[in-house]
Amino acid sequence: MLLIRKDREIRNEEKQLMMRIGAIMGFEKKFCKNAIDEIISNKNIDDSPPLFSKPKIAEYFIHDAIIISLTDKKIHEAELGWLKEVARTNGIENILNACLKKMAKGKRQETENNLAVNKLDWD
Repeated sequence: MLLIRKDREIRNEEKQLMMRIGAIMGFEKKFCKNAIDEIISNKNIDDSPPLFSKPKIAEYFIHDAIIISLTDKKIHEAELGWLKEVARTNGIENILNACLKKMAKGKRQETENNLAVNKLDWD
């Protein structure tokens, strides 16, 4: 959610993908819709890069965040800058660079079908 507000515009493709991710994570549809609708205007949200408990979770986050960023076929400067902060905070700068290279070559549909969030156990 923090990422999709970085360019101050939430496109329909981003909304659809975030709804899909929310469903995978077990969030109710109405909750996800409201969160997406309010993410840009909510001044109470901390934009600090998250520090994850495990590097693998941070890696999955970076992977899926790049997919989300590429929904409009371009990673915006504000999005990339924030992703670099997340990678630095979690000590995985090399993972960010590798994911960027890998996904720059793939087709959007192909990458969306490979969301890392699917690999996590949500029970």
